[in-house]
Amino acid sequence: MAMTPRERVIAALKQESLDRPPVAVFTQSATLDQMDAVGAAWPEAHKNADLMAKLAAAQADHNGTECVRASFCLTAETEALGARVAVDKKDAAPMIKEHPLHFDAMMGEYDDPAEKLISPEEMIKTGRPAVVIEAVEKLKKSHGENYAVVAGNTGVITLTGNMVNTENIIFGILMAPDEVDKWCNFMTPYVRTYTEALWAAGADCVQCSEPTGSTDMLAPDMFEGFVGKYISKALAPKADAYSILHICGNTEPILQMMVDTKVTGISIEEKVEPEVACGKVGGKTCMVGNVGSVMPLFQGTPDQVKAAAVRSAKAGFNIISSGCGIAPGTPDANYNAMVEAIKSL
Repeated sequence: MAMTPRERVIAALKQESLDRPPVAVFTQSATLDQMDAVGAAWPEAHKNADLMAKLAAAQADHNGTECVRASFCLTAETEALGARVAVDKKDAAPMIKEHPLHFDAMMGEYDDPAEKLISPEEMIKTGRPAVVIEAVEKLKKSHGENYAVVAGNTGVITLTGNMVNTENIIFGILMAPDEVDKWCNFMTPYVRTYTEALWAAGADCVQCSEPTGSTDMLAPDMFEGFVGKYISKALAPKADAYSILHICGNTEPILQMMVDTKVTGISIEEKVEPEVACGKVGGKTCMVGNVGSVMPLFQGTPDQVKAAAVRSAKAGFNIISSGCGIAPGTPDANYNAMVEAIKSL
């Protein structure tokens, strides 16, 4: 009996043997082509649960992937906690315009977040986090029987940087590491509470993006002290509640440390060759990726996309996905080529 897309994705998350890996975009999945096809578009789909659910399902309904996924950015929590965020474009993700808290390692000046922030329990009932949770509930009802429901949220050090400016956190690691540790410990319950709420709403898996953990931002020897130990708490999976840690850039030096966080799986970019990634940590965790979101998905040809997708599958990736968030301008021809390449294996 043929597996449903949901059964295939869940089996892959468990690293069970399959005839082929599922193809399912776990990172930001929305495109302009999808928006026009299903009648749900940014910026409204960031703020309205019905539109968000419709666009989140478009990767399956319109492009034929094997999951559905909300939300579409890394600013929902930050906005709910007081940042000024511009949510106003159809072809670009929301942008933080003003950070709500102050952290200046050079001057030794720090706000006390406990005095200025609402609680984690209040955050998930506020603004766009509440919209995402409602959209996940709708996706569970409309697509959950046949498709895996994936929900996206923001990692601890990335969320902390969003609150005070990431550059200030990087300086803080060098000049006031104990203060950064206090801030990240304070923010960890926000990520955990949101993760739990997304599972409770019906998400099979929470995919957490932690771009500030990239080796482009932090030296590899900083990973455990300023990323890994918080993620281990914020994303600890439970029975039938899975978690994926996504980090951008060249993750080769930190692959094992990502695995050591004990998340269900890791999502990585094409900057690590798939054979190298699977050779290092394949079999230790569920591997998600790593078809390049810029090249070939956005800028390449369908044949280039097919070759990249097949390469990731043959290398041993458990779930074939874009290496990072899908660019909104990614053409259907390339999106569909990734799907067709894997389904025809």
